[in-house]
Amino acid sequence: MRFAVIGCGTIGQVHAAAIAGLAPRARFALAVDEDPTRAKSLAAAHGADAVSSIDEALTWPGIDAVAVCTPSGTHADLAIRAMRAGKHVVVEKPLDVSLDAALPVARAQRDTGKTATVISQHRFDPSSQTLIRAVRSGTLGRLTSGVVSVSWWREQSYYDSAPWRGTQALDGGGALINQGIHTIDLLLWMLGTPAEVFAHTACLTHERVEIEDTATATIRFTNGALAVVHCTTAAYPGLTARLQIHGDRGSAVIDNDQLTYLYPNADPAQPTSVADRGAQPTTSAIADPTSLPGAAHAAQYQDFVAAIREDRPPLVTIEDGIRSLAVISAFYQSARTRQPVSIA
Repeated sequence: MRFAVIGCGTIGQVHAAAIAGLAPRARFALAVDEDPTRAKSLAAAHGADAVSSIDEALTWPGIDAVAVCTPSGTHADLAIRAMRAGKHVVVEKPLDVSLDAALPVARAQRDTGKTATVISQHRFDPSSQTLIRAVRSGTLGRLTSGVVSVSWWREQSYYDSAPWRGTQALDGGGALINQGIHTIDLLLWMLGTPAEVFAHTACLTHERVEIEDTATATIRFTNGALAVVHCTTAAYPGLTARLQIHGDRGSAVIDNDQLTYLYPNADPAQPTSVADRGAQPTTSAIADPTSLPGAAHAAQYQDFVAAIREDRPPLVTIEDGIRSLAVISAFYQSARTRQPVSIA
């Protein structure tokens, strides 16, 4: 499969490397960016071609799939254009900044029959795979609650690095939709269908932004489980992303992408994935997207390519991306109205 990557910034580089690592099953063939220098630089690193026009990219000979790695508020439009041009699509999270923009992506996928996925790469971590097996096998019993805590730090320079960062139109929000969304996605994957949320958001540290750097929220699920969500980019010097899942027969903790606690151990075939130690102190480098090794992205790409060849849905569907976005959108609505928000 030959891929074009649209958007050659930091996350585009991660996608390009993940695709290149799947050779010979996949090939990074075309770098696309409105900045020709950036497109040519990424293309040269992988022996690909480069263009600065999206229209040209979507008609480039031999391209089977497109990775959308542009600012969040452009994701849905580009994904729809790509599918209508006959391409399969990988969309970097989030699917877009609003449900109004995101829902047509699902319709376009149904209309075109193309395969599409939203990046939720931490579902492919060994820790997440072990925990979802424990949840689905009933090892933890009835699920009762969950906790998400993403305590990261972003310097002001992060938001100043590009004019779209920190804007509602193109970033969509802050700590929830950009940093917390991966761990929130895992929470929803584990606990099921959300029914109602209540949230507070604030910008307490950063300047010249329209978004939150700190948020707290609660979720009530249709199965009765309750969850607490805490996401911030104002926790100096930056700690870890942590997920706790609790049931009436067992509990689990994923900290810094590692399964640091699982009782009872539902997967004795992977004893090294369960540690009796706590998470080690860390710096904000763990939360820095430029430090991502790309292994989890590569695993999601492997599943995506296999899904196309096997004519099955990928592990992460467009509907999954819509569900995560719906919860986060409800958080923002609740924070604005200071009222609980139901999720249909």
